[in-house]
Amino acid sequence: MSYKSDNPADPFKKALGEATRALAGQDEIEVTYSADPPGRTNTGIRLPQVSRRMTRAEVMLARGTADAYALRERFHSDSCHARYAPRGEMARAIFDALEDARCEAIGARAMPGVADNLDARLTSVAEKRGYASMTSTQDAPMAEAAGLMLREAITGRPLPKDASHLLDIWRGFFESHLGESVENVGNDLENQVAFAKKAWRIIDELGYGDQLGEDPDEPNPDEIDDQNEGESEDQEQEGEDGGDDQQEDQEYLPDDQRGEREDSRQMEVELADSDEDAEEMEALDAEEGMPPPEERTPPPPSAADPDYRVFSQKHDEVVTAEELADEAELERLRGYLDKQLEPLKGAVSRLANRLQRRLQAQQNRSWEFDREEGILDCGRLARVVANPTTPLSFKVEKDTEFRDTVVTLLIDNSGSMRGRPISIAAITADVLARTLERCQVKVEILGFTTRAWKGGESREDWLNAGRQPNPGRLNDLRHIVYKGADAPWRRARRNLGLMMREGLLKENIDGEALEWAYQRVTARHEQRKILMVISDGAPVDDSTLSVNPSNYLERHLREVISMIERRRNVELLAIGIGHDVTRYYQRAVTITDAEQLAGAVTEQLAALFESDPKLRERASQRAGRRNRRAA
Repeated sequence: MSYKSDNPADPFKKALGEATRALAGQDEIEVTYSADPPGRTNTGIRLPQVSRRMTRAEVMLARGTADAYALRERFHSDSCHARYAPRGEMARAIFDALEDARCEAIGARAMPGVADNLDARLTSVAEKRGYASMTSTQDAPMAEAAGLMLREAITGRPLPKDASHLLDIWRGFFESHLGESVENVGNDLENQVAFAKKAWRIIDELGYGDQLGEDPDEPNPDEIDDQNEGESEDQEQEGEDGGDDQQEDQEYLPDDQRGEREDSRQMEVELADSDEDAEEMEALDAEEGMPPPEERTPPPPSAADPDYRVFSQKHDEVVTAEELADEAELERLRGYLDKQLEPLKGAVSRLANRLQRRLQAQQNRSWEFDREEGILDCGRLARVVANPTTPLSFKVEKDTEFRDTVVTLLIDNSGSMRGRPISIAAITADVLARTLERCQVKVEILGFTTRAWKGGESREDWLNAGRQPNPGRLNDLRHIVYKGADAPWRRARRNLGLMMREGLLKENIDGEALEWAYQRVTARHEQRKILMVISDGAPVDDSTLSVNPSNYLERHLREVISMIERRRNVELLAIGIGHDVTRYYQRAVTITDAEQLAGAVTEQLAALFESDPKLRERASQRAGRRNRRAA
C-alpha cells in the first residue's frame, strides 16, 4: 500500500528538487530540506526547511538558496578555483565572493525569475548578518561588499535595501580604486579561467596584491632555457600529438571551458606587451623631466593602530600544522601529549561532561508547543492515540543564539610557554574543542610565534638596508592553523601535538596575532563569534624591542584589544596560563594547573552562552570569584 502525504509543502519540495537538478545539470544530485544551515553536502544540496504554512518568505528563501547552489554546481570548477585561489586570507575571501557573484550573475542575467529568487535569498542573508546596522568600513566586511559590487555591475539590477546599504559603505573606496577591470569583467562570466585572472586584477587594485601569491600560469624560470632550446621541436610535435601539454594543463577545467587555454595565453602576451609599453613610457617621461606616476599606497599593517609599523612582511607565513611536520612526527607528538593527559583524565572528563551539560541545557530548553508539525509532544500522546488526526500535537525547538556560533582559540606558542604551560594550553584546547563540537559549536584553533629568535630574515634585511631608526616590528611571524572551523576534530586531533615539538616555541607578537585571528573569525558567516586567547602575559620580541620603544608591542596589543572590544561584533575572552592577563583584557581568567579548568573555565565559557545578558554577567562574576579563590 502506498503512503500519500497530507503535508501541502511536499509537492512544492518535490517540484523544487526537480528544478534544482535541472538548473544544476545533474540528474543524480540529492536535494534535502533541514533546519540546519543550508549548504553543499557530500551527495548534494541542503535547503532551508519549508513548513506546512508555506509562507512567501519561506518559499522565496528556499527557491533562492536552491538557485544559488545549483548555479554554482553548474558553472563552478573546484579544481580551477583552487588553482587560482590567492594565498592571503583577505585576498582569498574577496576571490571567493567574486566567484559566487559570477555564478549567480550568469543565472540572473539569463532568467529573471532566478534573479528574483536570488534577491530574496540575499535579503535574508543581509538581515541575518546585520548589514543594516553597519555604519563604517571597520564594521562592514569588504569581501562581501566586493561580491555585491560585482553583482550589481554585471546584472544591472538594484540590490535589496540592506545589501545596498553594505555596498554604499564601501562604494566610494571601490570607485576610487577600481576602473575598467570591473566594467569589462562581465564579458568573461562563463570562462572561469579568464574571470579568475580579472579577479586577481581587482584584488591587486584593492591593495591586496601582496596576498595573491605566485601566478599559477607563469612558467618556472629554471625551465625557461630548456623550453627555448626545444621550442622548435615542441612546435613540430604539437601538430602531431594534438597538444598533449595543453591537454594536460586543461585537466582542471570543466568540459565547457576546455580549449580556451590559448585565449588566456594570448591574454598574457597582450598584458606582457602592455607592461613593456608602460615601462618605455616611464623611461621617456623620466628623460623629459616628468614625475613618475603616483603609486598606490599599500594598506596599513594594523587597522587598530595607524602608527604601528612593520619593517617587512615578505618573510611572514601562515601555515598549517601538516606543513611543519609530517604525519609520523605528528602522531609521535600527539602520543607524547596524551601521556601528559593521562594523570588528568579524571579532571578532564569531569570538565567535558559538566560543560556539555551546561551548554546543552541552554541549547534545548526553549520549545514552541501546539504546532502542526515537528517532534511529537509526549504530553499530547494520549489524545493522539485516541484520535490520530488531532492537530497541534507537536513541538519544535526555538531558534537561539547558541545554535549559530563559532569559537576561535588563539594559543600563545612563545618560548616562555615551554614545559608545563604549553601542555596546559594544548590540554585546554583539546578539551574545549571536543566538548564544543559535541554541542554543534564550530571551533577553530590557531597558534602564533615567530620563525626565528632575535629577528630572522627581517632583521638581516634591516641591517643590510642601513639600520634605519624605529623600524617597527622586526621579526618574521609564524601563524599556525591547527584546526580550521569547518574541519572535524577527529581529523585535526593529532595537530595539537605539534605544540610539544622542540624548537617550535620562540617569540610572541600578540597584537598582530590577535588581529589576524579577529580577521579570520569576522569573515565567518555565523551570527555569534567568540575569540578566546590562551597566553602567559605580555608580548616579547627582543629584536623589535631593541630598536623601538620598550612598550611598542604592548601598546599595539592594547590598541587591538580596544578595537575588538569597542566594535562588539566578536566576544573576547582571555585565559592566562600562570600570569594575570586582566590588565589587558576586560574578561579574563587565570589558571595555574589543569585541575582548575573544571571551575573557572567552565563558568566563564558557560557564561558566554547565556542568552540573558543579566544571567551572563552574573555567571561571569561567579567565575571571577571562584578564580580568585583558586589563586
